[in-house]
Amino acid sequence: MLSNNKKLILVIGTTDQVFDVGSIECPGPEPLNATIHSMRNEIMKTLLTVFKTNDSFTSMMARLTLGLVMFLHGAQKVLGWFGGYGFSATMNFFTGQLHIPALLAFIAIVAEFLGSIGLIAGFLSRVSAFGIAIVMLVAAFMVHAPNGFFMNWAGNQKGEGFEYHLLAIGLALVVIISGAGKWSIDRLLTGRLEGHRVTTN
Repeated sequence: MLSNNKKLILVIGTTDQVFDVGSIECPGPEPLNATIHSMRNEIMKTLLTVFKTNDSFTSMMARLTLGLVMFLHGAQKVLGWFGGYGFSATMNFFTGQLHIPALLAFIAIVAEFLGSIGLIAGFLSRVSAFGIAIVMLVAAFMVHAPNGFFMNWAGNQKGEGFEYHLLAIGLALVVIISGAGKWSIDRLLTGRLEGHRVTTN
């Protein structure tokens, strides 16, 4: 138990033997509340960094363009829509033909599909754009770079070039730097977080 003078008193059983084991500091409510308040502010700053965006049409157009294009490709890989092969066949192609480790193949497919949905909705847009940018960068270097810059328009190359991937990375960078822009969940959350930050400071 603690005595009034902030000394730790040890009581043995139900006897009257009492041992003073020295003084200790007992944190009061003020330091504890200050610590909680500081932690809350740090969390709010982190959330604002992730969600914060301007109200720009440019960011919105970059986000929606990238999101719609990636959704079509992601739906091919995951759902088998739009002439795609679906998840199992895509995984087998990535791991068997391209020799990509299964975990990395899974992450790439999920990042492309879920990232596109995040971009269209404007939710966690920076995270979604970053994931897609990494997928495009890896695909450009590992798969498409040997085929040159241009897409296989004439059908005389062994595969597609990496010009498409550069365009996707460029759009992703716009979103990463500027945020989701207009008509996004991120924009809505930013307003609420900033308002909550003002009322709690």
